[in-house]
Order: sequence, then structure tokens, then C-alpha cells
Amino acid sequence: MTTVHLSRRERQIMDTLFRLERATAAEIHTAIPDPPSYTAVRTTLRILEDKGAVVHEEHAGKYLYTATTPVKVARASAMRHLLDTFFDGSAAQAAVSLLGSTKQKLTPQQIDRLSKIIEKAKAQ
Repeated sequence: MTTVHLSRRERQIMDTLFRLERATAAEIHTAIPDPPSYTAVRTTLRILEDKGAVVHEEHAGKYLYTATTPVKVARASAMRHLLDTFFDGSAAQAAVSLLGSTKQKLTPQQIDRLSKIIEKAKAQ
């Protein structure tokens, strides 16, 4: 799937579908916080299918929907969009912003992992 523009509701359905991996419209509808009507979920799934974001297969008389893009690829695309939109494409600016504003303390393991990533970047 190439990058497509998704509305807020489309993103919400995709997030749910990534979490469930494969689901019916009813399962998606149940899993969405503050969901629209069931008909709206089905309509949105049809739109997402037209955009190439999801596909369906029929199983036991029901449509099972899956995302066409692996979650890892979608995550990278979303991160690139976030970086380009809010941080001028700079991962460093995003990291500084995130680490400076977090209310949770980092665990020693998280700090160690970040240190290793920074050291690896320095070596390159």
C-alpha cells in the first residue's frame, strides 16, 4: 500500500485492525472506543478497501478484514509523517521533545537501550 490520506475515523479503524490483525466489521465496531454506527464502520471499511488499505476474504458467510500493510511498515510511515510535520524531519528533535516532556521515568533498561542506539549512531 502506498501512503494514503486517512481520516480520523479511518485511522481509528486501521489502529483497531492492526491490533486485532484480522476481524469482522462487528468485531471492529465492538473494539472501537466511542464507535460510530455499525453501518458507518462497514462503510468506512469499504472506503479503506477502495483506498487499498484493507482487503477482505469471506469466511463462513462473514467478511474478515486485514490490513494490506504490515504494522511495522505503517508505523514507519506514520513516524516519518510525524517527523516531517512537526520536527522538520529530525528524529533528534522528536526524541528531545519526547524525552523532555514525558511524565513517566525511564527504566534503567530503557536508558541502556537508548544509550546503545546513540552509541551506534555515533559510530556510523
